[in-house]
Amino acid sequence: MSELQAVHGLSLLLGVSLLVQTFEFFRIQNEMTGEGVWAWSVLKKELPQNSPSVNRLFDFLFQEKIHLIHLCARLLGALLLIAVGSNLWLMLFLFLSHVSLLFRFRGAFNGGSDFLSLLVITGLLLAHLCHLIDPMALGYKAGLWYITLHTISSYFVSGWVKFKRREWRDGSALVMFLDGGIYGPLSANSFFRLKPVGMLCSWSFMAWEGLAPFLLLSSDLAMVYCLIAACFHFLVFWFFGLNRFFWAWCASFPALIYCSGRLPI
Repeated sequence: MSELQAVHGLSLLLGVSLLVQTFEFFRIQNEMTGEGVWAWSVLKKELPQNSPSVNRLFDFLFQEKIHLIHLCARLLGALLLIAVGSNLWLMLFLFLSHVSLLFRFRGAFNGGSDFLSLLVITGLLLAHLCHLIDPMALGYKAGLWYITLHTISSYFVSGWVKFKRREWRDGSALVMFLDGGIYGPLSANSFFRLKPVGMLCSWSFMAWEGLAPFLLLSSDLAMVYCLIAACFHFLVFWFFGLNRFFWAWCASFPALIYCSGRLPI
């Protein structure tokens, strides 16, 4: 995979991810207006105190009409990413748009998927900046490696944190999470309540996440790892309804595949 192909792949998948996220914001418009649970008049009380000028800026940006215009512009930006790919100015807009939404929702609306989306947006912005400054020396490499190293670190840390928790090592965490899922609680005789099944699933997750750095050894390993990752995130979506996570993580895969096998060793 060439640098340009990786950037095109990132742009396409990120566009789909942002499209899904933006449609969700349109779906919850009623909760974001008036005295809804996500109205700015409610959420701003939970943010740290800022200077009067910053507060006035936020109040302007997050008033209902301006926020709706912002979402429409963000929707258009996502469609442009899918249709024609990324460029410096589009990524700069999407970066500022995403950061403003993080402020709008007290730091994050949907946790890890928001920050992973910011990671891919920042990586593409960095890629275009480096390509603009010195295309022959750096090209898009800096942005692609930025996304790759952060994504691998996220997988690795997630696996290590699970390993340190007794409930993951003994398999009980799987039952706990599935009991709280869309189809939960599990029935008393559910297959997943069997301790050997819980341990097998838990240790498989931990091993898969903990081995993330090894995908850099070859593109074949990276392809297999990303395929397993896509299946894993789809299952998380299926059982827990976290559709944002599926697209947000998939958006990082072209960078992982590009960087694999390119370590200077």
